[in-house]
Amino acid sequence: MRELGNLPNRPFKKSAKIVGQVLGNYHPHGEAAIYDSLVRLAQDFSMRYPLVEGHGNFGSIDGDPPAAMRYSEVRLAKISLELLEELDQKTVPFMPNFDASLEEPEYLPAKIPNLLLNGSSGIAVGMATNIPPHNLSEVVDATILLIEKPDATVEDLGGVITGPDFPTGGVVFGRKSISQAFSTGRGGVVCRGIAEITENSNGRSQIIISEIPYAVNKATVLQKIADAANDKKIVGIADVRDQTSGGRVKIVIDLKKDAYPKKILNQLFKLTPM
Repeated sequence: MRELGNLPNRPFKKSAKIVGQVLGNYHPHGEAAIYDSLVRLAQDFSMRYPLVEGHGNFGSIDGDPPAAMRYSEVRLAKISLELLEELDQKTVPFMPNFDASLEEPEYLPAKIPNLLLNGSSGIAVGMATNIPPHNLSEVVDATILLIEKPDATVEDLGGVITGPDFPTGGVVFGRKSISQAFSTGRGGVVCRGIAEITENSNGRSQIIISEIPYAVNKATVLQKIADAANDKKIVGIADVRDQTSGGRVKIVIDLKKDAYPKKILNQLFKLTPM
């Protein structure tokens, strides 16, 4: 994208053009894999700091598929320039591409620790690896702390980076597991959606869900809530509506007159992906 001049201050280009460039010059594998990667880089519900700015349909938090690459358009996001800016200054080693017609960097001269910011998931050196996304300000503060105090402990850094920072929001539970993950490289993070109990104009109780856990499909959450109500695992739900708009999640659950809102909310956390 940088070589094509597909920059933040320039017009968008067709995704198919980018995929063709990658396929022909650097990555001779399936075009679907390349386009899927490009799509993910543009999704603000997948990436804490999206590296690509998308124009068109790039899928949704409900699991809807993106438009075909001939319809969608992209350009680099401003933050991506921090990963690419020094490529011409011989700051990183280069190697031949697959047919030795071009050279490509072995890694990018990143000014920001993108692996910590956007996280990663996959198989690394024979073991499953999951790195959650983190907050840019906290990671930069921790970097400055390490520069000023090279012998800073995990506890020192943990005081600056308080834990993961997910693009879909939610609340992280259990500081102990976070500090364990920081110090040993192993540890789980429990993330819970955000919901509040309110009253509608008729005086009936409602539960309004405004944030859901990271990497959870919103349509699946709605389906699980409906299934639990239909199977009588949760008693007291009158109606479930998805009022999400403008990228802001809003699931409204109307409760019956004799329902116990706090009990139902606890059951939602227990029996659904909330």
